[in-house]
Amino acid sequence: MKVLVVGANGQVGQHVVDQLHAAPNVTVRAMVRKEDQQKALLQRGIDAVCIDLEDDIANIKRAYQDIDAVIFTAGSGPNTGADKTVTIDLDGAVKTIEAARQAGVKRYVMVSSFDTTRKAIQAAPEGFKPYVIAKHFADDWLRRSGLDYTIVHPGRLTNDEGTNQVQIEETVDAGDISRGDVATVLVETVQNDHLIGREFQVIGGKTAIKDAVKTFKYSV
Repeated sequence: MKVLVVGANGQVGQHVVDQLHAAPNVTVRAMVRKEDQQKALLQRGIDAVCIDLEDDIANIKRAYQDIDAVIFTAGSGPNTGADKTVTIDLDGAVKTIEAARQAGVKRYVMVSSFDTTRKAIQAAPEGFKPYVIAKHFADDWLRRSGLDYTIVHPGRLTNDEGTNQVQIEETVDAGDISRGDVATVLVETVQNDHLIGREFQVIGGKTAIKDAVKTFKYSV
C-alpha cells in the first residue's frame, strides 16, 4: 500500500509520515507546500511532492499517481484568520477528495475536529466557530463522495509523549490525546478496511491502539 499524506509538514502529519516510513508493507508520499520541506524529506529517502492546497484540483491530482490511500492531516493553524480556515480546512479538503475521485483512489482517511455536528457549531466559541463549520462541511462532503472513507475525530491535541493507548468510541467525553498517538491511530486506520464508511472520536485511554482500532464496532 502506498499512502499519500496531505499536510505532511504539520504537527500530526510529521508523525504520520515517520510512522508510515518505518512501517512494513507500506510506503509513503508526503505532500508539502514548500520546496525546502520537500528537499528535507527527499534527503531522508522519503518520497515527497511540493503542491499547495490552494492550487487547483488538476495540480493537486499530480500527487496521486500510484497512490492507494490518502490521509488528510492538513490545517490552516491557530494563527490564521477565517479566510484561511475556509481555504485550507474546507476547500483544500474538498479539492483533495475530488482529486482522489478523479484519480481513482478510493481509500481516504480524514482528520477532523472532535465534534463537527450542527450542535457543536452552535456551541463553539466565536473564534473557533469558523473551524468547526469548515470541518462540518468537509466531513459531509467526504461522506457523500463515494470514497472508502474514515473520519477520525481526535480530542484536545497535546505534544506529550505518546502512550500508545487510547479510547475509541462513536462518542466519548472530551479529553486529551497526544499528536503521536493520533498519528498511530491514523496509520492503523488506513490499513483496516472494517473502518470504511465509519467515524469515531478518540482520546487517551487504556487500550492499545492496534487493539482499539481492530475491535471498534459501529452501532449502525
